[in-house]
Amino acid sequence: MNLGDRMKKIATKIIEYIKEEFFTILFFVVLYFILQIPVNYYIITGGGTSDVSSRISVENKYESKGTFNISYVTELPGTVISYLLSYVVPSWDRESVELYKYTTTESIDDIEFRNNLDLESANSVATYWAYTLAEKEIEKTDTKIYVIMTSEKYPNPLKIKDEIIKINDISYDNIEQYKEYLQTQEDEVMVTVLRNGKEIELKTKLYAEKDQKVMGVGLERIDLYHTNPEVKIKFRSSESGPSGGLISALEIYNQLTEEDLTKGLKITGTGTIELDGTIGTIGGVEHKLLGAEASNTDYFLVPSGENYKAAKKYKKEKKLKTKLIEVKSLEDAIAKLEELQ
Repeated sequence: MNLGDRMKKIATKIIEYIKEEFFTILFFVVLYFILQIPVNYYIITGGGTSDVSSRISVENKYESKGTFNISYVTELPGTVISYLLSYVVPSWDRESVELYKYTTTESIDDIEFRNNLDLESANSVATYWAYTLAEKEIEKTDTKIYVIMTSEKYPNPLKIKDEIIKINDISYDNIEQYKEYLQTQEDEVMVTVLRNGKEIELKTKLYAEKDQKVMGVGLERIDLYHTNPEVKIKFRSSESGPSGGLISALEIYNQLTEEDLTKGLKITGTGTIELDGTIGTIGGVEHKLLGAEASNTDYFLVPSGENYKAAKKYKKEKKLKTKLIEVKSLEDAIAKLEELQ
């Protein structure tokens, strides 16, 4: 039998099999496509760690033997099959896409802008505290205030990404000062914003909320600094968000000072850094601890309070080896790292 005849015979058998098992094959094909249908959820699980020394560079920096690492979670695409598996796989959790939105009209681009601004703000505060505690030169050069959230409850012409320049021809470099000023006004104000590179004036209504006058938008502040020595910070877009503030501050401080806080260890952590230097709580601490464990972390820095309690409980349940360090502020974190042998 030549090759052509053999191929014809194989093709005939395949066709016969398809005819005989047509409905079974059709069932599995339909099932496959059903299982791939997107659902309105993200599936959250442990991710890994990333050495921030490749993202942060201080001029004439001091070298370290160990590393400071951010811990991240993995977001799996929400499909029917991943959603169902999340009830079976212990380390998988479900989060509604709506939790990432403030309004139903927000776009993915709006969410990405807010996340990137959160990262920029975190790095700004981290820079300030690292240079201040290291007693190095730092001077504020500018402040930018952006609209990061609008409200369907309080309609107004302001949009996400607008940079607030002034309100009624008055400019502040502090959100609280703007809020205080609004309390002195009547029913509306004239807001000057920078939108798409162009200054425009928008008549904006004020609303009453809990005995306060509000415009019904969320604002975020970014302080810009001149530093000596110069620091350059460049994170990937996928690393956006505020939860790396603590580790960024420690990396900057470590590059500025002669004593090596890492002591040759792999140190991972999570937590926002607030304007007063305290460390704020974050979500998904158990998943971040799991990612740190998978990456052979020596110590995991955790915000004090509920985050630390949750991480401690999870470590015990899963019998993880990574050591936990509870931190309340950047100063507290530095002091505890200095005590490590």
